[in-house]
Amino acid sequence: MKSSSFLKGWSHSHVFDEGNPLAERNTLWAVVLTAAMMVAEIVGGWMFNSMALLADGWHMSSHALALGLSVLAYGAARRFAHDTRFAFGTWKIEVLGGYTSAILLVLIAGLMLYQSVERLIAPTTIHYDQAIAIAALGLLVNLICAWLLKGGHGHDHHHAHHEQEAHGHHHDLNLRSAYLHVVADAATSVLAILALIGGKFWGAIWLDPVMGIVGAGLVVVWAYGLLSDSGRVLLDAEMNAPLVAEIKEVIAASPISAHICDLHLWRVGKGKYACILSLVTTEEVEPDYFKRQLSIHEELIHISVEVNRHRLAE
Repeated sequence: MKSSSFLKGWSHSHVFDEGNPLAERNTLWAVVLTAAMMVAEIVGGWMFNSMALLADGWHMSSHALALGLSVLAYGAARRFAHDTRFAFGTWKIEVLGGYTSAILLVLIAGLMLYQSVERLIAPTTIHYDQAIAIAALGLLVNLICAWLLKGGHGHDHHHAHHEQEAHGHHHDLNLRSAYLHVVADAATSVLAILALIGGKFWGAIWLDPVMGIVGAGLVVVWAYGLLSDSGRVLLDAEMNAPLVAEIKEVIAASPISAHICDLHLWRVGKGKYACILSLVTTEEVEPDYFKRQLSIHEELIHISVEVNRHRLAE
């Protein structure tokens, strides 16, 4: 019993991220709205021969799947938060959800491009009035979903917001992926409406598939950015983060001279990092001395320091 009490003073939880219940709830609402609108656009595009509307509907169907994936990622991260198999918590489940959603965005863009080129080569008659009405309703749903997901950032504290902005970090990559999906939907809805209006009033039938191609290009650009950001976290490619230079500055400014011989930094939560630091010094000093100096960086929440004593030749 005494041994157990003694260890409690030195052990700590590996739940480094508090989750995002507001974003999870809002994303679930976005799934419901997106799925309903998806059915309306696919049926409407097929009935009224609008490629822009049909492409937007299929686009939205994939987004509904991606949004559902985001909800599952939040749930899994929460369910396994205290599972000891996860050495540094379950936050990366959310990041993995964002990465997978980005891949879905690329597949969506490919589908949009294929269908648009096909319709550009073989145009069909479009029922403009009905198609415009459905596309406008789709845009409204997308804007509502974007508002819901934008509000999911509201749980962050001001200081955390400042820290993350200072280092160029995104609050929640899973939420960001969901948000990008609905923004991409909104953009393609706008393009569809413009194409349909151009076809109805100026006879520019070619605008319908061309706007589908433009929309596919936009989706690819957004997907690339999300793949890059989430992939960097999943691969622990954080050694170019500004925080690395700041850690080096703290050690260089220390009253006790020490040299860094090994440094590892990786993200374990939204704007939160784990760090392993190996130092060489000629003086007798405990690792806690350098831990206290590094504690000025609140985003460093799991620090391991190894001090190697270098004895000068007498």
